[in-house]
This record gives sequence, structure tokens and C-alpha cells, in this order.
Amino acid sequence: MRRLVAFTAILLAAAACTGTETSSDPVGSTSAPPAVTTSVPDPVTAGGAATAEAAIRSLCDVPMPTGEPVDPGETPAPIAEVQSQVEAVRGLEYLAPVAATPIDDATMDRKLEEAFDVYYPEALYERRTAAWATIGVIPPDADLLEAYRSYLTGQVVGFYDSITGELVYLGDQDDDLGLMERMVLAHELTHAIDDQHFDLTRLDDLSTSCRDEAFAAGLGVVEGSAQYFSTEVLLDNPDDIDLTEALGALAQELVGSQAASDVPPFVQALQQWPYLAGQAFVTEIAIADGDDAVDGALIDLPVSTEQILHPDRYPSDEPTEVDLPDISESLGGRWGDLDAMEVGEAWLSAMLDLRLDADLATSAADGWDGGVYRAWTDGNDVVVALNTAWDTPEEAEAFADALGSWLDAGDTVGTVLPNGVALFATDEAQLVAAADGLRDPTT
Repeated sequence: MRRLVAFTAILLAAAACTGTETSSDPVGSTSAPPAVTTSVPDPVTAGGAATAEAAIRSLCDVPMPTGEPVDPGETPAPIAEVQSQVEAVRGLEYLAPVAATPIDDATMDRKLEEAFDVYYPEALYERRTAAWATIGVIPPDADLLEAYRSYLTGQVVGFYDSITGELVYLGDQDDDLGLMERMVLAHELTHAIDDQHFDLTRLDDLSTSCRDEAFAAGLGVVEGSAQYFSTEVLLDNPDDIDLTEALGALAQELVGSQAASDVPPFVQALQQWPYLAGQAFVTEIAIADGDDAVDGALIDLPVSTEQILHPDRYPSDEPTEVDLPDISESLGGRWGDLDAMEVGEAWLSAMLDLRLDADLATSAADGWDGGVYRAWTDGNDVVVALNTAWDTPEEAEAFADALGSWLDAGDTVGTVLPNGVALFATDEAQLVAAADGLRDPTT
């Protein structure tokens, strides 16, 4: 989720511790694709903003969440024990008591449902659904809001709210904590101690300003810290449990529940990414430079998913600003902005991984130096343009080739222009119009 720093993929991460050239034709050939059945909302305004950055700002409607601090009350002895263990491995002390409460499944679902409308604004995700379906990263009949709702209600077993200070987890009032409860508590209590020292509400500022790439990067180090130190808690306090066997069984249970869900694989990959890549990032910097390096990354948050995926590029390798001009006039009088979003290495890698070999997807996204997509609509059809920057011309060419192969492997109406800009559309005629609007090779 956004502000609710949710625990979802710790089981997977903890268990892990044990083609074709792109045509030069500006439109290219496409097979008859299935119609995009996702409902297409009307454009926000007639015509579009002058730049991609201006479009992101004008379309952003994520409210700043609010909430009253929760009275922590008296800390039960089992929770106090885990708090002490977190302090020991984290090298920090709690500055204030933490309100930690066990709840049942029904209460967890109710709390998540109450928060859902705040963290997932309906209008924004309705527009994003149409854009992503046109690109082809989600099915034509997908609904992003329902996908996120399904994922969260099925996977979240605990969360810490940095505004209210509330920590809840699936459990009961018994004195004895099972392995799952200890794992969740250690994870969420790490969030709490990090928040008290480094102010995790800074993620809210990134979220509410729709700085999606910086938000994903910040969430990566926040979740990576919780993953890393909660694993250390379990390793230091095994309590005669066969940890490897127990974590493996829990991981299999989680994998099975995800495989049976109706959540698109692209959404699952993005939701799991902060936990898996974040833990790898924190583990690498902690081994190299100690826990002070983790504290430093929480103070000076990474600004791109590239920095999380390549710790050696943090903090010096900052992304290049990439733009896409407004082409609504070329598309027609009723066209205007639908969606716009920064896209980073993690997003592009997850996209390519849907249709290409995993190693190729990873290598083709390496070398990313900036990216943005922008979508336009007339209320019926959708056009999306994706522009990226790369460290070298060779890496730009490798990505363009991979994206061409990705298009060939699916039924998306799309092409890669000679200048590297990718276009996607619900109709091939609109693809031609969009290509005409982006003839300038400097775009």
C-alpha cells in the first residue's frame, strides 16, 4: 500500500536467504489484437499539458492521509520481548511506546477496506487501468482497483501506520507467539523504530505528489530494512525452531495463494518488488558498510529503483529528466490527457518479463537513466507514448530491440519509433497519428 507500510512478501524473501530487431517503419505491422475491453474514462481536459511533468502534476489527485495518534496502552510481555530483540539487532532504541494489537482476518480486511479509497483514488486508477491495458502489461478486461484490493486483502498479514503509530497484525490474545506472529511483529516493529528515528511519513509526500519512481525507491529501502532486520531477529532468536524448514513451508503457502489469485502478474511483481529487491539492497550495503549505511539510506532515500537494484549507483547516479510533449492536437479535437507516470528500471524490467526470458528482461532494463509514459484519450480510444533515457547508445538500442521483441511476442498494438520512443494504441489509425505527432527526433 502507500502509507500503510504493509507486510506481504517477507516469507518469500526470508526463504530466499536459505530477440527480433525493431522495424524502422514508424508504425510497423500488427496482428489483429483483442479489443481493449477496459472502460475508458473521458480526458481530464480538452487538450493536454505542455510537458510530461506538467501532465503528472495536473493529473495527480492523491490526498494526504490523516489520522489521530493511537494510545499504545500497556505493552504485553510477548510484544515487549520482540521489541527488545528488534532494538538489539537494529542498534537503536524506541523513542516512544508502540501501539501493537493482534487482530483477526475480518478486522484486518475491514481496516484495509476503510483505508483503500484514500490510498487508491478511484479516478486515478480508472485512468491508469486504461493506460496499462493499452500498453499490454495487464489484460484487456483488468481492473487495477479490484486487482489491488484482491491482492491486499489476500496477502497483508500486518501493517504499521506511520501517522497514527498503530501496528496491527494477524494473531490472537494468547501469550505465546507463533513463528508467523513473531515474523510479522519483528518486521512491523522495525518499521516503527525506523519511523521514530527517520520519519517514514516522508513516503507520504512522495506518494501524494505522484512521484511514483522515487516512492518505489523509498519504499524499497524502508521495506528492505524491515526485511533485513526482522530476519536477523529470527536468526538470533530461533527458539529451537527449524527456521529453514518453517520458512520454506510458509513461503510455499504464500506462493500457492498468489498463484491461485486473479491478480495480474505485473501487479504482483510490482507489489512484491520493494520487499525482495529492497532486502537485497539493504543486505548488500549493511554487509559492506554496516548498519550505519542503512541509517544513511533511510535519511537520504534512494531516488530511483535503479539505485535499489544496483547499490553501487546509490547515491551518485541520479536519473535524467525525460519529457514527452503534448500530441493531443495531432490525435483530434476531443483528445486530452489520460495518465502520466515516471517509469523506472524495475517497472520496465517487470514489463519485459511478461513476455521475454527473465535474464533478457533484466539485462535490457539495465542501463536505464530515466523514463516516463504519457497517455491520451478521447473517451473511446487510448494512445500511450513511452520515452526513456539510457546510460549509453548501446543500452538504448538493446532496450529498443527487446521492446520490439516484446511487441512481436504479444498482441499489443504498438511500435518503437526510430528515435526510441515507444507507442501503444487501441487502434492502429491512432498509432499512425501519434507517430506523426512525434516526428521530431529530439522528443
